[in-house]
Order: sequence, then structure tokens, then C-alpha cells
Amino acid sequence: MGARGWSSARLGVVLVGYVLSGMMLPAAEAGCRDRNSPTCCTGRNNECFEYTKRKTVCYCDAYCQKTRDCCEDYQQVCQISAALDCEVGPWGSWSPCTSPCGIGSTERSRQVSVPPRNGGMPCPDLKQRRGCYGNNAVCSSAKEVAKILPDSYKRNFKDPWRRPHMLMKEEKASYCVYLRVKQASVACKLKLWSAQLVRDRLVCAECQSDAMSKSDRCGGDGLEGSRTFWVAASVSGCHGSWVRESSSKGCHCPPYSVLFV
Repeated sequence: MGARGWSSARLGVVLVGYVLSGMMLPAAEAGCRDRNSPTCCTGRNNECFEYTKRKTVCYCDAYCQKTRDCCEDYQQVCQISAALDCEVGPWGSWSPCTSPCGIGSTERSRQVSVPPRNGGMPCPDLKQRRGCYGNNAVCSSAKEVAKILPDSYKRNFKDPWRRPHMLMKEEKASYCVYLRVKQASVACKLKLWSAQLVRDRLVCAECQSDAMSKSDRCGGDGLEGSRTFWVAASVSGCHGSWVRESSSKGCHCPPYSVLFV
């Protein structure tokens, strides 16, 4: 018998065997109902499977709705509705920069409108964050360095080198600024008045009319909650930083305080 005749005969035997096998051993209705307890499984469980009529693997866990490999009787036996994917709303607006001056971050978020159920697609990210650079109007004030003198200088000190007509400007009400010292250089110990500028001490700095700029404030009078810098005008090498805590209009600081120059 030739090769072609032998192949035809083999194929016929296989087909007859398959038919006889099907007649003698009819396939059972395999599926989730044929599993031992538990019949159905929650979440993702690779051990929660059964064989179909064609002897292929099918699953009875909730995750099968996502992978599309559930047993044919899954919905009926497990009494679970179809998988429902997560749905989210639109993105909200970006939040203000965390840093009013300099490098910071901003974020936005969105809400879940339909939560996932029965093995549906999980929700995507609900928050986004990105870098930002704060440049508020107060940033210029944060860069100012205050020049200070002891209050032993007389009130409304006048520069003797100024022209006479410059001394006739209108007097403005002074105000007080209370600042917490954060750092002071070693050179500040050289003078009695500057030696009081030590870490964590609350200092009252008075802004008098003669030291005010056109904006009716003294340069370097600080920002609440932000660290700014100062320098002692009469003590070489004496400088440091402080944080403004509060201010008061129309007042004078107590003795042994400092003045803005």
C-alpha cells in the first residue's frame, strides 16, 4: 500500500474511533455546577476552574469575566451579573502651587462615577501631580534683605547728608513687626544690641516714617510664615534670618528693640 493510501486509512480509523468514543462515552455537561464546594470563587483564583465538554479549561472566578474564559453556566450558577468596568468623571482644575515663591508642586483629581463590579476593569489613577514654579506678587518682598539698627538711634532719624527740602516730607504712622530669629552669625556677638539677636528669640522691629518706601512699608519687613533675611547696619559681618509672626499698625516697639533703616 502506498503512502497516500496509508494516510487515508489512518485518517479513517481516527475518525471512526472518535465517533465510537463519542457514542460510547457521551460528554457530560461540565461547568461551574460540577465543581466541588466552593462552586464559584470571588476575585482572581486560578484554582477555581473546570473542564468544558471539549475538555478545555474554563473558570468560575469573578476574574473570568475580564479574561472572557468563564464556563458556559457561570452566569446562571454563580448568579452574578455581567462585569461592570469602572467609570470616572472629568479632571478637576489644578490646585495652586504649594510654593508661593520658587519650586513646588500642583495636583488635580477626578471622582469615580461608576465603581467596578464583578471583575470589571479597575479604576485608573484618580490624582495627577506635576511640578510648578511659584511667582506670586509677594515673592519680591521675600527676596528683600532688612537693614536694622538698635532703637538707641533717635526716632525718625534724619540723614544729615540729605538736602533741606527732603526733610519736609509728610510724616507717616509707624508700625511694628514681630519676627522670630532663626539664625544669627557669630559676628553679632560683637555688639551689645546685636547680641540679643539669638535663635528663637522674638524681636520687635519698628518701621518709622523716614525708613518707609513709596509703598508705605519698610524694605525687608518679612512675610508671615516665610523665612527672610536681615543684616545689622552697624555691625560688620552680623547677619541672619527670621520669620515674621505678626504686625501692628500705629505702634512703637518697647526699649531694646530694633529699627528698620
